[in-house]
Order: sequence, then structure tokens, then C-alpha cells
Amino acid sequence: MRLHPFHVIRINKMLSCAGADRLQTGMRGAFGKPQGTVARVRIGQPIMSVRSSDRWKAQVIEALRRAKFKFPGRQKIYVSKKWGFTKYEREEFEKLRSDGRLAYDGCNVKYRPEHGPLDAWRKFQTDPANI
Repeated sequence: MRLHPFHVIRINKMLSCAGADRLQTGMRGAFGKPQGTVARVRIGQPIMSVRSSDRWKAQVIEALRRAKFKFPGRQKIYVSKKWGFTKYEREEFEKLRSDGRLAYDGCNVKYRPEHGPLDAWRKFQTDPANI
């Protein structure tokens, strides 16, 4: 999930029975009580992101299609050209990985340039976490 419900919506309860005019003050002090939380979404803002292997592509698209019905409004399913949650496209990622230019960093990767301090290069070469 890319969105989280941090926005609190409130309700100013009004009485509608006989004699309610003596109990209420109208809009004076109408801040209201918390009723629930919602996520504020802009047009084009991603709601969910899913990372999976290519063999599960059809199943993931079907799961997201079914999840669309749980949200109000119109949702689009977009298949990214990038590798997982990284900023690199698939062909570029494969090339950088085969050249040894990438290092694991959680669910992302770090780019290792070909220049820089020699000590950093030695540390990278001996690190078992690099790709």
C-alpha cells in the first residue's frame, strides 16, 4: 500500500427530535467528533505497488483488477518497465548487474560507480552482499 489513512474526518451531530432547538447551538463550536480516518488521494497518485516475478504477472493483474472494486472512483492498472522497485529499466538493470555495478540495498539497489576512493572499492569487492 502506498497510501495510509492519516486524515481524520469529523462529524457535527445534530439532533432532529422535538425540543432539539434548546439543546443545540448551531454552528457555534462545530468542530465535531472524530468519525473515521481516510487517505487523501490526488489524480494519478499510485495507490498500490506490487513486485513479483514475470510468471505471476497475469495473477497479479487479476488480483489488482478485483481490488479495484474496493475503492471508489476509477483506477488504472499500470505494468512498469522498471525492475522491481528500483529506478532502472529491465535492460539497464541486467547490464549493470552483469557488470557488477549494483549492490543490494533491501528491496532496492545501490549503483557503484567505476571511480572513487580505492578503499571503498576494496570494501565493495569483499562485501558478500553485492550482486
